[in-house]
Amino acid sequence: MKDTARQFCMPHRFFLFLFFGIGIGTVSLAQVHDIILVNGHLIDAKNGLNEPMDVAILDGKISKIAKKILPEEGKRVIDVHGLIISPGLIDPHTHVYVGEKPRTFSGGSSSVSPDDFTFRSGVTTVVDAGTSGWRNFEDFKASVIDVSQTRVLAFLNIAGGGMQGNPAQEDITDMNPEITAQLIANYPQYLVGVKIGHYAGKDWTPFDRALEAANLANVPLLVECHLPGYSLADQLERMRPGDILSHTYENIRDREPIIDSLEKLLPEVKAAKVRGVLFDVSHGGAGFWFDQAIPALRQGLTPDTFGTDLHRFSMNSGMKNFANVLSKFMAMGMSLEAVLTQASWKTAEAIKQEDIGHLSVEAVADIAIFRLRDGAFGFVDSAGQRINGKQLLETELTIRAGRVVYDLNGLSASPYHNN
Repeated sequence: MKDTARQFCMPHRFFLFLFFGIGIGTVSLAQVHDIILVNGHLIDAKNGLNEPMDVAILDGKISKIAKKILPEEGKRVIDVHGLIISPGLIDPHTHVYVGEKPRTFSGGSSSVSPDDFTFRSGVTTVVDAGTSGWRNFEDFKASVIDVSQTRVLAFLNIAGGGMQGNPAQEDITDMNPEITAQLIANYPQYLVGVKIGHYAGKDWTPFDRALEAANLANVPLLVECHLPGYSLADQLERMRPGDILSHTYENIRDREPIIDSLEKLLPEVKAAKVRGVLFDVSHGGAGFWFDQAIPALRQGLTPDTFGTDLHRFSMNSGMKNFANVLSKFMAMGMSLEAVLTQASWKTAEAIKQEDIGHLSVEAVADIAIFRLRDGAFGFVDSAGQRINGKQLLETELTIRAGRVVYDLNGLSASPYHNN
């Protein structure tokens, strides 16, 4: 009798195990995403999206974009109702080769650690603007790039030691186009271009060698200011389509301004724009003036990229942070869609890194989530002048490679229950 009962029960136990096992398996399989962002408004220029969309992440990559993704499909659901979802932003002009050397940029205290400033502004990628050269890039890579959560790319300075101060950074014998190009070829995943800047002489050899290196490596040339011996017209004439002029809206002695005394955009600037030269903000501590930016925008010279020129002396100036710079341009008349487009996909195109700057399925899940605040806000330039604006972009949440790295108000956190 006992044997009969055992024989009778075994198939039923197997059936029950099979039934519940399948049920459990079905629930588990339904959770196909690590994170789902629901109820947000997605702006993704590459994919032509400016509408309400849910976004899902799996294994650090975008796994699904849809009008509605069921919550039960995800292990973790973050409600971003009323917020803007954007690809992680790209700051193409920073100085992040920080180190112990006092009062220098190249491995010194004038540069800053990227992770300290990026995520709280929705930035997931920075490009260092030539702080290192061919002599010390590998130290920069080991000491900063390899240990940062932020994706760190770089323009390689034509000066061998990068921004190490005078007279070393003006030593023409240390400006080697072949070695510079070869290093870029050795590290294509990090090095996106060549930089020329901080040279006071009238000899065009440094500029020509930087151009030669950029041609050899097939990368853009970043032309920074601090080249007082060269006229703006001559610099622009030498630049190729896709090369980048920094500190576009600057008004200091180191370079002629782009706006003349009658508030007209210089003809050589217009011609360069038509040829395909790109114009970066490079705000910095002294690099952005309303008397240049406002008339330039009115005449159609909007920035191609929104470099902040982040460093120790700019972060507490009128620049503030990346999101503040975007808000400043919105106060001058650019739309929300326009600034986010330029700060993500268009910047990725400018530095030839088209695997970032968008939220296509299978793209790395670098995401910035913003609140667009309405109110009365003030924005300051490098001359200490202010304009007023009615909107401010505030970073709520930043995701880098599928992981939440900044959460202003705990949107991704679990509620606290005091039992």
